[in-house]
Amino acid sequence: MNIKMVALDLDGTTLNSRREITERTRRSFEKAAEKGVHIVVSTGRTYSALPPQLEEIPSIKYAITSNGAHINLLESGESIFDSFISEKAEKEILRLYRKYDCEIEIFVDGQAFMDESYYEYIKKYGLKHRSAEYVLWSRRPVKGIAKKLTDNSGRIENVNYCFSSTDELEKARAEVEAIPEATITSSFLTNLEVGGPDTSKKAALEELMKRLGIDRSELMCCGDAPNDIAMIEFAGLGVAVGNAWGGTAEHADYITGTNDEDGVAQAIEKFVL
Repeated sequence: MNIKMVALDLDGTTLNSRREITERTRRSFEKAAEKGVHIVVSTGRTYSALPPQLEEIPSIKYAITSNGAHINLLESGESIFDSFISEKAEKEILRLYRKYDCEIEIFVDGQAFMDESYYEYIKKYGLKHRSAEYVLWSRRPVKGIAKKLTDNSGRIENVNYCFSSTDELEKARAEVEAIPEATITSSFLTNLEVGGPDTSKKAALEELMKRLGIDRSELMCCGDAPNDIAMIEFAGLGVAVGNAWGGTAEHADYITGTNDEDGVAQAIEKFVL
């Protein structure tokens, strides 16, 4: 198999439990790049929330962010591809926000925002299903998150519904998944993420591959969560890390080690190097 592009999710995949890229993983990137292989970050994070460590890895030139809403040039931050939520979907997003027991996070202009009351709650009580430290670092508190959405109508990259429990999520799931002109996915147990009508990591990868002249048979993708499934299925070689959840592994061609076992490096060493 002649791999020319490797697309990698970050959290739970490339990053270990300490949210680090290990030295072994970095070396695998460098060796792959020396062979002319493109290493591409493909993450649900906004551009501003990318790990600072990426700046130290020159072999990574592109980042797909906000679940496919942008393709960014890492060196400059410039977006060379955009996909936004429609105004029709925005109205339904706000209606469901007011109906169910949840909070929302708004991704716009490469930044992630949450209501200041939710931000202060996290500071005081923490979070169960994701790192409070990471959330407080990567989110900006605002007064009136619904107003933040309406003030930026037509430019919203992603909306993240955060539920208090899986039971609350299941109460809302059917209506969230029925939001018109939207794609729905998930990256942790108690969230549902809303993107534009064609927004996905897969769609952004297709656009980038078109620009670089790369065929899907030459693509390897690696992930751990439901928001990685589409790109894993699309790739010529779909890889799930050993800690994958939500049925993600069932869609992969190969299961590598966990994110704490350098699973990404293992896959690159095996199939690229």
